[in-house]
Amino acid sequence: MAQILAIESSCDETAASVCIEGVIASNIIASQKIHEQYGGVVPELASRAHLQAIVQVVDTSLKKANVTLEDIDAIAFTQSPGLIGALLVGTEFAKSLALAFNKPLIAVHHMQAHVLANMIQSKDKTNAIPEFPFLCLTVSGGHTQIVLCEDYLQMKVIGQTLDDAAGEAFDKSAKILGLPYPGGPLIDKYAKDGNADKYKFPEPKIDGLNFSFSGLKTAILYFIRDEKIKNDNFVEENIADICASIQSRIVSILLNKLKKAADETGINNICIAGGVSANKGLRSSFEKIGIEEGWKTFIPAFEYCTDNAAMIAITAYYKYKAGIFEDLSVVPSARAVF
Repeated sequence: MAQILAIESSCDETAASVCIEGVIASNIIASQKIHEQYGGVVPELASRAHLQAIVQVVDTSLKKANVTLEDIDAIAFTQSPGLIGALLVGTEFAKSLALAFNKPLIAVHHMQAHVLANMIQSKDKTNAIPEFPFLCLTVSGGHTQIVLCEDYLQMKVIGQTLDDAAGEAFDKSAKILGLPYPGGPLIDKYAKDGNADKYKFPEPKIDGLNFSFSGLKTAILYFIRDEKIKNDNFVEENIADICASIQSRIVSILLNKLKKAADETGINNICIAGGVSANKGLRSSFEKIGIEEGWKTFIPAFEYCTDNAAMIAITAYYKYKAGIFEDLSVVPSARAVF
């Protein structure tokens, strides 16, 4: 029976999870609040916060799963991509545990893990998981990709952003509106009470399955600037409609490309994943288009959408079964691709 301890430290969440024979037994996350006052993640502060939290997070995860380090069969960690200082904390901690307890090491790609979050089943195994092959739209603060998944460890990126990620577009738009960091969830919150058709923002014409969000951000910036010249209180008076219109355009960009990918590949098992997949507007629109197109749609539980160690653990479980391990010379990478 494979028992995996997984550690996630790619950005500003310190997380640990225990996976027992493919079932998540614990998923502990320590969020870093210190970045809110700076309007974004400060890499050096993130690294320090990981150092302060990682021992307790790992210990709590083991206790909740009712296992000890002696019981664990392998130690997994996020190797890439992410903030290099943050990745180093998790990598070196995992390597130290592996050396001290003579356990094999498993390195995990963060974006591959987001995709496989769709394969996490509840303890009673009643939730549906996708069959292969499937398409996955992965959307986060740093990445936006359409991934073709042929097996647990066989994935191919068939579309990706050419500039900014969808999550960054949400956060930067929120910053333009004067909303505090992290702004993406606040846009989602205000959008539910707004009219998504009130303001029209452009959809970029990008060939193939790739995305672009830089032009949209510029259009939003100029729109808000011009409207505030006419009315200094424009944002405050129209915040719900503005947020709904921004969210509607970002979601339509994502789903129009996803529909194109489904049409081109003929695949109707469709998933979303990543931090932005927690966005209620995206989730509801994804389910709606799924019904219209006859897709079988899958979305991870909320706790597995944002950065977490359960997704690292489930990916490591399949790598463990395939016998894919690393030695102690393994190092993290800030921008590795898969």
